[in-house]
Amino acid sequence: MRIYLAGATGVIGSRLVSLLIDAGHTVAAMTRSANKADLLASIGARPVICDVFDRPALTSAVRGFSPDLVLHELTDLPDRLADLPTESLLNARIRREGTRNLIDAVADVTRVKVVAQSVAWAMRPGPEAAAAASLEEAVLATGGVVLRYGFFYGPGTYFDGQLPPAPRVHIDVAAARTIEALDAPSGILTVVDEISASPA
Repeated sequence: MRIYLAGATGVIGSRLVSLLIDAGHTVAAMTRSANKADLLASIGARPVICDVFDRPALTSAVRGFSPDLVLHELTDLPDRLADLPTESLLNARIRREGTRNLIDAVADVTRVKVVAQSVAWAMRPGPEAAAAASLEEAVLATGGVVLRYGFFYGPGTYFDGQLPPAPRVHIDVAAARTIEALDAPSGILTVVDEISASPA
């Protein structure tokens, strides 16, 4: 497939690029950082420098690539767990506005599937919970797939060397299950260690 990966240099996106290419897919790897383009190209992806909030540029980039599938792995979180705010309004904006922009970019293009990241844990009421619900509703309305990941742990995550609370999933397991989920029918999949990629 031709896969447009938004969030290609994040903790899971960076793993997915190689896995997708190894599986024979053609990957447009979107990042906001121009200095990461060479790395993406070196592993066989087509780098796309774009901000998900720049609707005209995003629409042009997505449609110019003509994807079969848009894989939404965007987040906006700090590098260190200690810096994580109680409510990440930036992450909420990614889930709400960024998701809408990605979906709108393929709104009148036939047969483009959307697969997007969500969370498997119960969020306390607030902007992030509302944004996650909005993301899921929007993706399911397109006939897409929502991936509810547990807390990531393993190299490069907030929990490198320790286990987070349940629900949790090793980052490499999450990446592998994501590849498996690309062919899944529309719905919600839970991706955790105990019940990896099973129907919610």
